[in-house]
Amino acid sequence: MVRKKGIAILGSTGSIGTQALEVIESYPEYFDLQVITANSNADLLIEQAKKFQPNAVVIVDHASYQKVKTALWDEPIKVFAGADSLQQIVTSSEIDVVLTALVGYAGLKPTIEAIKAKKTIALANKETLVVAGELINQLALENNVMIYPVDSEHSAIFQCLTGESGNPIEKIYLTASGGPFRGWKKEQLEKVTRAQALKHPNWTMGAKITIDSATLMNKGLEVIEAKWLFDLDAHQIDVIVHPQSIIHSLVQFQDGSMKAQMGLPDMKLPIQYAFTYPDRLKTDYPRFNFLDYPNLTFEQPDRSTFTNLDLAFKAMEMRGTAACALNAANEVAVDLFLKEKIGFLDIARINEAVMNEIKCIHKPILTDYVEIDKQARVAAFNLFSKIS
Repeated sequence: MVRKKGIAILGSTGSIGTQALEVIESYPEYFDLQVITANSNADLLIEQAKKFQPNAVVIVDHASYQKVKTALWDEPIKVFAGADSLQQIVTSSEIDVVLTALVGYAGLKPTIEAIKAKKTIALANKETLVVAGELINQLALENNVMIYPVDSEHSAIFQCLTGESGNPIEKIYLTASGGPFRGWKKEQLEKVTRAQALKHPNWTMGAKITIDSATLMNKGLEVIEAKWLFDLDAHQIDVIVHPQSIIHSLVQFQDGSMKAQMGLPDMKLPIQYAFTYPDRLKTDYPRFNFLDYPNLTFEQPDRSTFTNLDLAFKAMEMRGTAACALNAANEVAVDLFLKEKIGFLDIARINEAVMNEIKCIHKPILTDYVEIDKQARVAAFNLFSKIS
């Protein structure tokens, strides 16, 4: 009999978290759900807890604690609250795999604690590596911890590299759909609305990552994540727009041959692969049919219009805390856009200005990342005040 893996889902009420629960529900003989967490969506967390019966839940928002506690009073489920509880819960001896599906910088500290506790990491929170990739890689090495990527592009690269140990990567190509505004010029983008930006052509995702996809910042963050996951330099990473989102990414080897991972856009596949690697469990997901996609097309991203992509490459080359500052500025700017307080193009303007303003620390420790994150957020808010 297969030993069940104890799973903790950090961010179970988000898009990745809800799909991860679907995966677990499909394979009860393989997975044992130990922990689910949410930031403030108490209602959905309660619903999930009653259905899936984890050992414990964490609601980060203290104001929602009593509501969750009361709703689960008759259930055999422990209820905790606060960010500290989030960091402590991942150390539980019953947990084998921690899926970090939190949004943004919030994923950093829980991921660090999970690595220190020698838990396998299924990484859906790209910002963890964007903010502190060097630190995370060092901790993973020291604790002999595997980090399996959940982002579809990085999962694709990881799958292409399986069986290629010892064969150097010449280059990787991260594919991008181009988002809802592919082909648009700056004059058109000045008038983009929140509703327009939230309509991704191919993927169903949370609001923040959907906006990042529209600005190409998501692809920029993925470039930085790829550097740390696969030990690459900037010249080994390229981005290609592939509107159909069938080829999820490609690897080119030193002999010139290329491998691509393909399939219909469905995040449950990379989630499941991260949970079960190196095994592939049988699924009933829809299958790709070549005749439904007779033309797969590719084009260069418009970097002069969508400047966030170049900012990410710049931050990657600067190393140190540059990407931490960029990520913090972007989180603030996207939140302001979602609240309809700034325009679509203001996101990249704020990001660039903050990157230029915040001093880069080239050999940071954890406290440096924390401080730079705070400074960049303050700087972004100050710039917003000037814009408004």
